[in-house]
Amino acid sequence: QVQLVESGGGLVQAGGSLRLSCAASGRTFSRNAMGWFRQAPGKEREFVGVITWGGGSTSYADSGKGRFTISRDSAKKMVYLQMNSLKPEDTAVYFCAAGGFGSSISLYDYWGQGTQVTVSS
Repeated sequence: QVQLVESGGGLVQAGGSLRLSCAASGRTFSRNAMGWFRQAPGKEREFVGVITWGGGSTSYADSGKGRFTISRDSAKKMVYLQMNSLKPEDTAVYFCAAGGFGSSISLYDYWGQGTQVTVSS
């Protein structure tokens, strides 16, 4: 079992920054990657980015490239999503998830409860 808890969401003005954190516990290394997803009201959950626990390889959705950075602290079992130059369209509930390396939701079988990010214009 893997437990995930996100934090760091909030209200920010357009152009601002936020750093989300995901605290993992349990058998975290039974899954080789940690992903970030988001879901806006009335929309499907979408991939934001992913990082591997081991080598720290990353992959990002086009929507966040150049603005979002994922990092991890394997010793602390923490994963971070640094979001810069935020836009109103980034408003969503952000989830971290444990699973395989990739963008498909089906690769991930452990999910956090989500943290709300609201970007005002």
